[in-house]
This record gives sequence, C-alpha cells and structure tokens, in this order.
Amino acid sequence: MIKSFGYAAQSATTPLGLFTFERRELNPHDVQIDILYCGVCHSDLHTVRNEWQNSVYPVVPGHEIVGRVVKIGEQVSNFKVGEAVGVGCMVDSCRTCPNCRKGFQQYCDNEIIFTYNSPEKQTGKITYGGYSNQIVVDENYVLRVSEKLDLASVAPLLCAGITTYSPLRYWKVGKGDKVGIVGLGGLGHMGLKFAHAFGAYTVLFTTSSGKTEDAKRLGADEVVISKNSDEMNKHINSFDFILSTVSVSHNLDAYTELLKRGGTLCLVGVPEHPHPSPSIANLIFKRREIAGSLIGGIQETQEMLDFCAEHNIVCDIELIPIQQVNQAYERMLKSDVKYRFVIDIASLKEE
Repeated sequence: MIKSFGYAAQSATTPLGLFTFERRELNPHDVQIDILYCGVCHSDLHTVRNEWQNSVYPVVPGHEIVGRVVKIGEQVSNFKVGEAVGVGCMVDSCRTCPNCRKGFQQYCDNEIIFTYNSPEKQTGKITYGGYSNQIVVDENYVLRVSEKLDLASVAPLLCAGITTYSPLRYWKVGKGDKVGIVGLGGLGHMGLKFAHAFGAYTVLFTTSSGKTEDAKRLGADEVVISKNSDEMNKHINSFDFILSTVSVSHNLDAYTELLKRGGTLCLVGVPEHPHPSPSIANLIFKRREIAGSLIGGIQETQEMLDFCAEHNIVCDIELIPIQQVNQAYERMLKSDVKYRFVIDIASLKEE
C-alpha cells in the first residue's frame, strides 16, 4: 500500500484535520498522481457535515483535482510520467450498462464510484479525495490537462466547469440563442463564461444589483434583478434556455414563463428543501420543459477541458493553504468568495 496523508473530517461536527491513510498499490491500468491543487466544492461541505445523510467517516473530500503523473501501471497507454492530469467527481463506474457504454458514466445504472465517500471496486474500502498529497486512479477516469492554462484555476473545471458545460452543450446552446444563467457563484460564473463563448446572448439573473459589473466582465450581455418584477416581465416568452445554478428552493414559475415555446429551464443545483410545485399550465401552453443535469461523462469532460484550453477559459479562484479550509467552508456559506476556493496542496505537510 502507498502511505498517504491529507485533511479529513472525523465526524459531522469536527473540523477537518491532518489524517494519514493508505492508497492502493498500482494495478496494471492505474495512474499514480501527485496532487498539486484541489478545488473546494459545496458538495464537500455537504458530505463533511453529513447533510445528505450518507457520509462514511473519516471523510477526505475533494473532487476537483489537478496533479502530475508520477507512476503508471504496466498496461497504461494513455498517460506518461510527468504529464499534467485531472480527476473529477468519479473514479470508476460499472462500464457495462447502456449509459456507461455510451460515455454517460455519470448516469451509471449500477455502481458509480465517486472520488470520495464511495466503496472502491478494487479494495472495497471507502475512497478518499483530493484534499491529500496523492491519489491512484484507473487511467480510464483520468483526464488530460493543458499546460497552457493556470493549473490552479483549472481545478474547479472538473466539477463547476463540467456541471455547466454539459447542459449547455446537450441543449445545443449557440449563436442566435438567448440564454439565462440564474445565480452568480462557483457554477454561475462558469455558466456565463461558457454561454458567452458559445456565442449566445447571455443574461444573468441575480438578486443583487452589486453583481452587475462583475457579471458583464464574465460574459453577461445583460443583468436582470430577479426581485424586480418589471425587469423580469420585460423578458416573458423570450428565452431559448435558462440554466439555474441556485441550490436553494425557489419559485420555478418565475423562470418558466420567461421561456419561449419549446424552451427549457435546466436545474443543476439540488436544494435542501423541494422547490414549490411549478404551474403545469405554464408548461403545457408553451410546450416548455423543466429538466435537470449532472456533471459530464469522461469523454465530455475531456472535450470541455480541451475547449477551455483553446479559448483560454478557467475559473476565477482564490488560492488558499489547506490550513484555511475550515474557514473557507464558513466563507463559502456566506458566498464570500469570487468564485471558487482552490487548495494549494504544496501547503500540506505531514507532521
């Protein structure tokens, strides 16, 4: 086994702290990665505090990983030692169900293995994530990262990036479309960047007028204050697609009525409490739809990373030492970050 160390939560109420553990020895198709950077996702906080009631302690969070290959299994063909690579939200799946076979591993029907807090196929032990010095992953779930980009700013693309890229691509957002992004946070700021890069007329919906200038810097053509009914009413029946990144319960009707005939409101945030039931008439009389989307499959995530390299797109981040991660969680709850925390793993020292 490979001795490793990182930061873990020992219970739902204790802060993250130094933790020593073991990674598996390399199998023929495994890649060993020294972790350089790891993004901080709201899912990390949910899991650490057992808000989804499925946490297995100790929890080593982190699924926005960028690092460098230091060793490869004897049958690895996709990667070489020294290459910059990424690992996202999953490290394995059943590989045999219809979804896996079509490249939609994120919708695996049988046994998706998440980067942390999942039973590992090879050992049966619970997976530990990227708040650590190294990780061992099957090459089929490792992604190539361009050295053209700032590697720290690439890390959140592995979750926040692909979560917004995938639905925009699936619904074929492009030039001539009018697209709305609801919320300007870790997800929303990437939604703006991608929608703008795809050539859509892009509108940010926010409750805060103080975000207008930043939204336009990030790619918004227009900003609508969602609490202002006059501003909202100006856009009735006009949107092709609206992507809601908000993870708190809110009135969906306010957005579905802004859609054109056949338009889609796509949700990527999971609220703690259910949304109020939407008006069915609002959907029927314009053939509108409310849909949901998760991350992307491995192939699509690689496509997203390549697109970002070509168009020089990365996340706006605040780089922190791992010793500040507990404070970062509290700041994240207050939306006090523009727009994603990333841990500099060089700060992680075995004491």
